[in-house]
Formats: sequence, C-alpha cells, structure tokens
Amino acid sequence: MASKKQIFLPLGVLAGTIGVFVALSAMKSPPPQKAQQDIAPLVEVTPVELTDVTLKVHSYGEVMAQEQTELVAQVSGQVVSVSEQFVKGGFVAKGDELLRIDPNDYEAALIEAQAGLAQAQSALEIEQAQAHVAKAEWQRIKDNANEVIPSELYLRKPQLAEKLANFRAAQAQVKRAKRNLERTSIRAPFDALVTAKNISLGSVVSPGSKLGQVDATDIAKVRLPVANHDMQYLVDGGVGAKVSLQSDIAGKAVTWQGTIVRNEGVVDKRSRMTYLVAYVNTPYQHSVPLRFGAYTNATITGKQLRNAAIIPSHLIKENRVALLNNDNTLEFSALNVIREQDGMAYVDTGLTTGEQLITSALEYPTEGMALRLNDEPTQKPHTQLALKED
Repeated sequence: MASKKQIFLPLGVLAGTIGVFVALSAMKSPPPQKAQQDIAPLVEVTPVELTDVTLKVHSYGEVMAQEQTELVAQVSGQVVSVSEQFVKGGFVAKGDELLRIDPNDYEAALIEAQAGLAQAQSALEIEQAQAHVAKAEWQRIKDNANEVIPSELYLRKPQLAEKLANFRAAQAQVKRAKRNLERTSIRAPFDALVTAKNISLGSVVSPGSKLGQVDATDIAKVRLPVANHDMQYLVDGGVGAKVSLQSDIAGKAVTWQGTIVRNEGVVDKRSRMTYLVAYVNTPYQHSVPLRFGAYTNATITGKQLRNAAIIPSHLIKENRVALLNNDNTLEFSALNVIREQDGMAYVDTGLTTGEQLITSALEYPTEGMALRLNDEPTQKPHTQLALKED
C-alpha cells in the first residue's frame, strides 16, 4: 500500500506547475490589434457636366461650279482674234469678248438686209398712199353707185397686204443679219474661269463647233452624301444649315463657310445616300481660294440639345451607366442616348451636373456595392482583434 508521501508529492508538483502556468499567463501581454484590410474595389470617377450641344453630321464632296457653260459657235468663219484671257485657267468678266469670228460676210449681209428693208418700206408707203386714194375716190362716187359694194381689189387691200408682208419679211432679214453679226463675237456669259479652250487664232469653225468651256465663279457647289440614319440629326432635312468645308492646301488645313441650299430629294441607287447641295459664295475671292475640283470634308450643323452630356460610349451598358453615390456605393442610372459618334455618346436625360461618373471597369458591378476612390486611404480606422497563436 502506497504511503502518504507517495500520494501527495505528485499532487504537490502538479499544483505547483499549474500555479506557475497561471502566473505566466497573467503576465503575458494582450495580442496586438491588427487593422482590417478594406477590399472594396478601387475606382476612378469624373464629374458629369451638362451643356448645350450642337449635333454635327460629317460628309465629303467635290467642289464644282454652280454653272458650267460650253461655248459653241453659232456661225461659220475663221477666228480672227482671241483674248489673252481666253486660256485654260484664265479669269474673265461677264461681257468680255473671248474671241471673234471674221465678221465681214455678216456685215455685208446686214447691209443687204437693211437695203431690202428700205425698199420694202418704200413700197409699203406707196401702196398705203394708193389705197388711201382709192378709198377717197370711192367715197366721192358712192352716192351714184346705187349701193354697189366696192371690191377688195378696187380698194387695193390685197396689194397693201402683200407690201406689208414684204416689209415684215425684210425686218426679219435685218434682225437675223444683226443676230448673226453679233454671234461673230463670243463673249463671257458671266464672271467665269476658263476651264477648256478648243480653238486658236486662224481656226475655221462652223455652227456647232466647240470653242471651250467656262465655269461661273460667283458660287461654288458641293454635293454632300448623307446616310439615312444621320438625316434625323438635321433640322428641316439640312436645308438652310451652315456647313464648314475643310481641305488641305499646301500642307495646311483651310476652312470655308457655306450653306445647304437644297436637298436633291432622291436616294442614290448605288450608295443609298441622300445628297445635300452646299453653296459657297465667291469661292475664288477668299484669302485662300476654294478651287473647283478640290475634295473637301464637310461638317454640317444639326440639331441643338439642351442640358446634354457627352460621355464615352463604352461606359454605357444596356442604356445604363454606373455612378458613385456620396456614401461611396454604386448606383445605376438609365439614360436616353440621342446619338453615338466617334466613341462618344450624347445623352439628354438620366444625368445631373456634378454626379460622379465611374470610368473604371468593374468586373461584377451591382447596385449598392461599396467602392472606394483612388485618393482614399487603403485602411479603415476601425480595428478588430486577431488571436495570436502560442
């Protein structure tokens, strides 16, 4: 049988060990506080700005003259003079003589026609006098004529009609001779640029011979194709809208201002485009001339949007955009997108000035999710205890 010493000695050692452990545990310092890491997605934002926006429609076209006239000979003969300005690229004013066809034969024809007119006029006057005498003679003897009706021949009415017809024919001959003489002088029908010259001094021409071509310089015309879906952004189909035309001249971009004057009213069968016609006044009198034949890019002024926002198109998903609330949570806003162009969307409803538009890409955005901005600290001030392993 075990003695008391054998029983109480191990119990005393165990109690001492427990006491030491409890004392050491009481002396151990508490575990350090560890800051909680905020795992809310980091985003970037930009403030929304509302402003008045004017929609633009882009197009292109070739500059042409509003009026182009081909000069054609109306009489035959030899070209006896040519103006120094009648060269390709030369500028001429309205009424300037460009060339002259030998007028001698036509001057002689006019003199001959005038002589014929004088003869016909003299014959008409003589016949009128004779008819007057015949009528007076009949008035004198009619009381004794027992109501006999005088013949037309007796009163010389047929003879008078013949002389009158000859007189009018002679007048027509003079008029024709004058017109042919005038046609020997080829004159500019308007202020123009000579774009073609087909004859030279000494050339012999006949009616229908092509002499050259002149393009009017008072107005330049540009036909601008516009896609059907872009027509909705123009007021009154674009008629009356201002248009800016731009071309590169000697390596520099130059702009001219014009006006859309008409819609051609049909859709082109091949391109399925609607053509608008723009006019630019006095194209060659600008500091940098707008030359015929040049290709230009056009910007047509369209409708105006009041209090609209312009935002990147890629931020819009299913006509909604993500906004950052004041409490740093995400909110979706439904938009009315008027137009998307060049990567930007024009929005007229759904946004307010000062709202924070989220521009960062979020993998799984949800309504009300917590977010944080780039300029916020990565740690929150609140703490949480973490147990330390022994």
